[in-house]
Amino acid sequence: MPVSARGSLALSAVWGCVNLLSGTISSLPLQVFQSRDDGQRDMRRGHSLYQVLHDSPNADQTALDFWDFTTMSIEIWGNAYARIDRLGGKVVALTPIVPDAVSVRRESDGGLRYRWTSKGKSYDLPETEVFHIRGPGGDPLGGMSTLAHARATFSLAIAVNSAAAGVFRNGMRPSGVLQFKEWLSPENREIARTEMVEKFLGAANVGRPFIAEGGVEWKPLTMNPADAEMLASRSFSIEEICRFFGVPPVMIQHGEKQSSWPTSVEQQVLLFQKFTLRRRLKRIEQAISKQLLTPAERRAGYAAEFNLEGLLRGDSAGRASFYGSGLDKGWLTINEVRAKENLGPVEGGDVPRVQKQNVPISDLEKLINGG
Repeated sequence: MPVSARGSLALSAVWGCVNLLSGTISSLPLQVFQSRDDGQRDMRRGHSLYQVLHDSPNADQTALDFWDFTTMSIEIWGNAYARIDRLGGKVVALTPIVPDAVSVRRESDGGLRYRWTSKGKSYDLPETEVFHIRGPGGDPLGGMSTLAHARATFSLAIAVNSAAAGVFRNGMRPSGVLQFKEWLSPENREIARTEMVEKFLGAANVGRPFIAEGGVEWKPLTMNPADAEMLASRSFSIEEICRFFGVPPVMIQHGEKQSSWPTSVEQQVLLFQKFTLRRRLKRIEQAISKQLLTPAERRAGYAAEFNLEGLLRGDSAGRASFYGSGLDKGWLTINEVRAKENLGPVEGGDVPRVQKQNVPISDLEKLINGG
């Protein structure tokens, strides 16, 4: 079966995996920080790149739209490209490019050039003017495409879906045999095809009585769909697709065989965050640092980073535990927690606090008397 990007996304498992990855990553806040000599970091909302990465990369897209398209491009084609617009040496816009339209070549001087055509206009730009995020593989000319390497699996899944659709279209029954005693004339063959076959084809005609005349005998060919293991084949295809994308099947609503080694949905989600999301986020962060920040900015401690706390927004218990640990141990202040929850500051909330416990018994009297 031929497989294209659109055709592969028509598979529910591919759509589920790609949509999960791109939707999760694009919804995370991408922020610009600057590290200080004392080991602390400050968020730099005033940096020009902050507005591009966090708010609006170009005139047409929000940050979520841009990163959704970018991440989906990496997952399907293994590469994501965007044209860089600079003003006074600062990045002011990123315009996405459809990956399968881009060709990359290495020049004699060692640099890379990118060529593509969009809306009747041809582009041929150096690497300093194209933002390129590579997928798996690490090849400077481009990452490895999931679509290319999983083509056989996707093709099998499409074929199984087509076969299953054919079975349902024919009323979940295989063809029978209309047995005639003699060879049919062209006219009688056309009558048999239109009157005897088409009127009894499809799920809507299941159970419709068949009228046999002229010595015609109907011999059904019975086949139990379970015997063909159609559903088992489809389930296997879903698990294979999930393996290509590194997504636990339960996260795309495939709930079979939950006795596998991650013993709960929560553990599978944690595995997804640690082993699937982490390398994808680092790939984007390092591409931003290398291609969009100047050498002087990198030396000054600037870096772009996804805020994974966004994944806790829907988990009130996990969020409360995270904040409680920070407040109890003094690495978060009350006002920092309130800011994360979009609440205003309170008086005295900027002072870190720690619990005082396990004091010597000899000091108890001093504590009671306020000593």
